[in-house]
Amino acid sequence: MSGDDTTRPHVGCAIDADGRITFDLPPGPPGGQLLLQLRPKKGQPEKTVHILGTVSEGDRRYAVLDADPVLAEGRWDVYLLEEPGSGRRRPRAGLRDVRALVGGHLRRRSSPLAVRIPYVTKDGHLAVRAWLRTAHAEADGIDVTGSSMTVGARLHGASLGDGAAVHLRLRGGDTVRTVEPSAEDGGRAFSFAVDYAELAAATPPGTGVWDVFLRPAAKAPRIRVGRLLDDLADRKNIVVYPTAGLEGAALRPYYTVDNDLSVEVKRRP
Repeated sequence: MSGDDTTRPHVGCAIDADGRITFDLPPGPPGGQLLLQLRPKKGQPEKTVHILGTVSEGDRRYAVLDADPVLAEGRWDVYLLEEPGSGRRRPRAGLRDVRALVGGHLRRRSSPLAVRIPYVTKDGHLAVRAWLRTAHAEADGIDVTGSSMTVGARLHGASLGDGAAVHLRLRGGDTVRTVEPSAEDGGRAFSFAVDYAELAAATPPGTGVWDVFLRPAAKAPRIRVGRLLDDLADRKNIVVYPTAGLEGAALRPYYTVDNDLSVEVKRRP
């Protein structure tokens, strides 16, 4: 959209603990709509949308995205349509009230796990980050030392059983390091420690990334370990852990662009 920020429409929002989002819209004609467009992968066409009707009450106009239906996993861009079939307009982000999400990691969630977080894009527009997973292991705390890291996590949509294991998988290959988790809270939570020297020794020279998964039981599907249940849509550049230096290697845990937990290892030839 052209024009400076003073002429562009702004849309704010508030989200409750159940994931219901109320969008506050600028004044406009009756019959307007709000469109949520799933951002396609590079080179793919736009095809998945949700269209919301608007409600006018006095001087206020708004639209509501209920907790159901759930949103597909990805990033949803927000657009205004002044009337059905009209050209869409990309609003700037107004005020966002996401306070209800701050303690989201304390609530027990059922399967499937559906998460949505409104956020501001790099160019100042409003969008919604959504996750949709059968089960999830929410990282609760990461204790980093010079030789290891210890992770505590809570399970949603699953619990630990016989043969449970943490898998660190080297990205781009089939190499997997296995760590035994310690069950807590009746199998609804767990912790595990990763020895940095062992991980560095298993990494080829150069830069390697180990993605962290949990297999909750011997034959169960693997679950990605990450941090989704709060108000941060993008953790990668906000939550930064220290780098540990070992002889010939540097290691650091970090959150990916999808808020999943990984460990980067840089090893000299």
